[in-house]
Amino acid sequence: MYVEPPVHVVREAVARAIAEDLAPIGDVTSALLDPTVVAECRVVAREAGSVAGTACAVEAFAQIDPAVEVTLQHRDGDRVEPGDVLANVSGPLRSILTAERTALNFLGHLSGIATLTARYVAAAKEGGRAQVWDTRKTTPGLRTLEKAAVRAGGGRNHRGNLSEWILLKDNHIAGIGIAEAVRRAKDLWPARTVHIECDRLEQALEAVDAGASAVLLDNMTPEQVAECVAAVRGRCLLEVSGGVTLETIASYSATGIDLISVGRITNSAPVLDVGLDI
Repeated sequence: MYVEPPVHVVREAVARAIAEDLAPIGDVTSALLDPTVVAECRVVAREAGSVAGTACAVEAFAQIDPAVEVTLQHRDGDRVEPGDVLANVSGPLRSILTAERTALNFLGHLSGIATLTARYVAAAKEGGRAQVWDTRKTTPGLRTLEKAAVRAGGGRNHRGNLSEWILLKDNHIAGIGIAEAVRRAKDLWPARTVHIECDRLEQALEAVDAGASAVLLDNMTPEQVAECVAAVRGRCLLEVSGGVTLETIASYSATGIDLISVGRITNSAPVLDVGLDI
C-alpha cells in the first residue's frame, strides 16, 4: 500500500516547523558548539509501535544542514519494538542538535497515529472485514501527513477535504432533505460520490432509494447497524461513525459493515516515544 506523503507537503510542513523553532536569530544554544565537531547518533524507539513520519525526519535534518547524513533502518508502516533503531544520523553535531526536536516531533506524532490506527485495524479484523477510515478531525496544516500516517498503520483515508466529494450531514439535511439533496448533487456534480449521514433505518433506505453512493450510519448500536446492513443488501457502501472504541469496533465489524470511521486515530493518538542517542 502507498503510505508515503507527497514530497512537496513534507518540505512545506518541515520548513514551517523549522521557521517556528529558529525565528528570529537561530539556535543560540547549539551555536556555542564548535562547528567542526561531528557525531554519530541513533534515533531509537522507546516503546513498541508502528512507524510513520520518516520522510519528515529526514527532511528536517536536510533542511538544517545537507552535510547531515540519515540512514533509515525502518520505513513507514514497519512495526518496531523498544530499543529498535529507526535511523542512524551522522554529521556536524551542532546541526544535528538544531534539527533534533523538529525531526522527533514529526516522527513521534505521526508514528503515534500509525500505532493507534494499527490497533483499531487489528481489533476490527477480530470481528469481520470492515476497513478502518480516518476523518477530517486532523491537526490544521498537517492533514495530508496525518492521513499518510493512517495508511502506514493499515487504515484507509476518508475524504481529504470538502472539495473531494459530497457528504451531507444532519445539519445539511435539515435544510434541504435527503432526496432533494441527492438529486441536486447528481445534477451539479454527476461524477462525485454522494455520501449521506443517517441516524435511523428509514433515513438510510431513503438515501439508498434516492441514489446515494454511500450511507454513513451515525451513532447507531451494532444491532441497529446490522438491521441496516440487512435492509440495504449491498446496494451501496455502508459506513459506521460515532463513538466507536477499541472495545466495540469488533462488534461493529461483525455486522457486515464496509467501513468504520474513527476520529480519535488522528485527533487523540498519543505520541510514540522516540529519542536521539549520541
